[in-house]
Amino acid sequence: MTSEEPEKRIERYLYQYIPLSAAMGVQVRTATAAHVKLAAPLRPNVNHTETVFGGSAAALATLSAWTLLHLRLEDAGLDARLVIQRSSMEYEKPIPGDFEAVCRFDDESAWERFKATLARRGRARMTLTAHLVHLAQRVASFEGDFVALR
Repeated sequence: MTSEEPEKRIERYLYQYIPLSAAMGVQVRTATAAHVKLAAPLRPNVNHTETVFGGSAAALATLSAWTLLHLRLEDAGLDARLVIQRSSMEYEKPIPGDFEAVCRFDDESAWERFKATLARRGRARMTLTAHLVHLAQRVASFEGDFVALR
C-alpha cells in the first residue's frame, strides 16, 4: 500500500474544511513546508469582463499562504488554529485565464521566533507573501498576517 501524495491529502483537506476551495476548482500542485503552489481555472472564477474575479484571486493567494503555514505547524507537531488577521492585494494585470498562487518560506529564524512566541503566549503572528502567476508571468501580489492560536 502506498501513502497518499501530500498534494492530494492537502487538496482533500482544503475541500473539506474550506469549501470555497472546491467551488473555485483549486488544485494543489506543490505542498511542502517551504513552498506551496495552488492552481485554479478561470471558468468558476470568472467576472463580467471574462478575467479572474478579484475575490477569487485574493482567495487563492490567501489559501496558498494559509496552507504553507498550516503545513509548517503540522510538521512541527503544533496544534493551533490558524486565522488571517489582515491582508492586502496588489493587482498588477488582469488575469485572462487559469492562474496559480505561489507562497515560499525561507526565514527559519522568523519561524523559530514564531514557535517560541506560540509556546510562551499561546498565540503568534506571521506575515507571509504570495504572488499570482498567469502563463509564467506575475500578475498580482499578496501580503497577509496570520495568527496561530493554541
